[in-house]
This record gives sequence, C-alpha cells and structure tokens, in this order.
Amino acid sequence: MSVRTPQGLAEGPIYLDYNATTPVDPAVVEEIVPFLAEHFGNPSSSYEFGRVAKAALIRARQQVATLIGAGDGQVVFTGSGSEADALAIRGAVLAGGRAEGRHVITQATEHPAVLAACAELRDIHGVEVTVLPVDGAGVLDPDAVEAALTPATALVTVMLANNETGTLQPVAEIARRAHARGVPVHCDAAQAVGKIPVDVSELGVDLLTVVGHKMYAPKGISALWVGPGTSLRPLVGGGGQESGLRAGTENVAYAVGLGAAAELAGAALARGESQRLAALRDRLEHALEHGLPGRVSVNGHVEQRLPNTANLTIAGVRALDLLAACPGVAASAGSACHAGLDSPSPVLTAMGVPGDRAMSAVRLSVGRWTTEVEVDRAARLLTSAAVGL
Repeated sequence: MSVRTPQGLAEGPIYLDYNATTPVDPAVVEEIVPFLAEHFGNPSSSYEFGRVAKAALIRARQQVATLIGAGDGQVVFTGSGSEADALAIRGAVLAGGRAEGRHVITQATEHPAVLAACAELRDIHGVEVTVLPVDGAGVLDPDAVEAALTPATALVTVMLANNETGTLQPVAEIARRAHARGVPVHCDAAQAVGKIPVDVSELGVDLLTVVGHKMYAPKGISALWVGPGTSLRPLVGGGGQESGLRAGTENVAYAVGLGAAAELAGAALARGESQRLAALRDRLEHALEHGLPGRVSVNGHVEQRLPNTANLTIAGVRALDLLAACPGVAASAGSACHAGLDSPSPVLTAMGVPGDRAMSAVRLSVGRWTTEVEVDRAARLLTSAAVGL
C-alpha cells in the first residue's frame, strides 16, 4: 500500500467505489508533473525536447507490458478504455477491408463499450454478432463459445472480470478453443489489471485492454496491448503515432502516469495486495451478514471473482435508498456507468437475478487505501441505514 494517502481521501465519506474510479496515487502525480511543467516536447521531434519525451513513452510502454507479462507485441496508448475496446474490436474485424459477412462473439455481461462496438459493426458494417448468455453466477461457458464459432468468426471478445460483480471469466480456456479454430481473442481486462496478476501469455489472448483510472493513474489514459501478428485498422487516421494505430500527438504526461501506476501495481501484487484486498472484502461481507442476519446475499460467483469486489443484495431496501440514507459511505448501486437510473442492472438481469433483488444490489469495492477500521465503520453505517429504512 502506498505510504501517502491522496488528499481527496483525507476527508469525506468512506470510499468503497474503487471499481468506478481510483484516486491518483501521489507517486504517480510526482511522475506526471515534470512532463506537464518541464518536459513538454513532441515525441516525434528529433531534438532534445522530443528525445526526452520519446524516451519517456518507451519506458511507459515497457512498464505496462511488464505488468501484463507481455514480452513482445506492442502497447498502444489510448484516451480511454472504451476507445481501446473499440480499437480492438472494430480494428480487428475491419482490418481485412470488407466486413460484411463476418461474425463476432461476445457475452451478455460485457462492459457497454464492448457491446456498443459490436453493435456498431452489426448496424453499420453488416457484421453478425452473437451475444452469448451467462449462468446465474455470471460465468460464460467455453462450450457455448466453441459451439458459436463459425468459419466467418473474426473475433471473440470476453472480459476478464466483470465491473459490477467481479466475476472472473475462463478467458484462457475460451482463447484456447478459439485459437484452435484460428479465431483471435480480445479481452477487456480493465477491472482485473492491478487487482490480480494478469499475464497475456497465460491468458492466450491477442488483444488486451488496460485502463488507467482503474489502477491509480489519471482518467484519460488507457492502453491496448496488441499481440504479435495481430492486424488492426485504426479508428483515427492521420499521423504515424502509436505505430500507425492512433493518430495524434501522444499525451506523454499521462502515458508516463500509466507507466508509473503499472510499476506500482506490479510491486503491490508482489507484496500480496490481492490477498489484502480479499481479506478486507470478506471482513466487510461478514460484518454485514452479522449485522443483517438473513438479509445479505452475494451476486456473482462467490469464489471466482476479484478480491476487492462485493456485489451484495440487502433484502428489504432499495439500493439507491440505502446509499442515500448512508452518506458516510461512497458506493454504487449497480454499475457506476448507469448511476442514477432507477432500473435493474443489465448485468444482474442477464444473470437471471430477479428484479426486486437486483434493485437491492449494492456494489462495494475496496482499494489501495482501504483499512480495516474503514471497513468496520462502513459496515456499521450501512447496517444502521438498512435497519432504519
């Protein structure tokens, strides 16, 4: 855990929404500032200012690649995870030119950015899209993926960890079966990277999305790892930046921040961060179960999930009402991407969770600066609010 706590966490409610976004680590800020205030050069320039910026980009790519076990391939910096997903999905399917008649496979609980990219391929380019169902725990069956593969399948895209429930998908097995049929695989690992060890070689994927603001870097910087031999059509044409895959002068400062965050994440994982997060999550769940006996149930897979994530239904209260009555805790009712919508989560609905149970689901996610004291206090506050409603 970082020694210094971000200033934004010093006051205010207990922050249990690390899956929505993370505070920027003060050590990351320190790495970024010189590239805002001093090292302003364009990496494409050949003089000293440009060379400094280019060297910083190279180092940042290496740091990201190291975190995800990528010894080869390339790291392409993007402005968001949604952009990285779109580049991977649209770029892979459109790389060969004509896309009509091609086929893409995904699953029902993917991030909206993935589903939107697939829908665009279908609506604009005539690509057939198969959206496979998941089971009650939110897990996709590799047999279903294999059965859906056709000679026209151009890509399988499956997330590693769900942003709402934390459920982990059997990506390695899915990739093995897809590759046996010559089909490349994209994995949105936005929620997983930094929370659990992620290795592209072990997963066997061809494309992998990394998101900065999910791992203590700023918003506005993400990356797509592109495996060797994987062809993509860029979303934005123009200059030759990012190996021709994303035109526009690079955001060097934020790329440096993502690289620094990747290095910090790797060090934290080596110190046992996954185990620390799991202990905090379990402590929180047990405290709520003790304070609200018979009313708390887990949504998603109980074991195959992110160590920091608890998606819990608290029977008898609507999640939005509970959080409104508990201002001392910052958490989400369902997906942060759908905050404010008083309707069941599409993820939970796809898992077959009944509407009343889905409407009572709260996502609690711990992170780098969460402590046992905070977890205990949050459990007391949430319990008191639930009893009072």
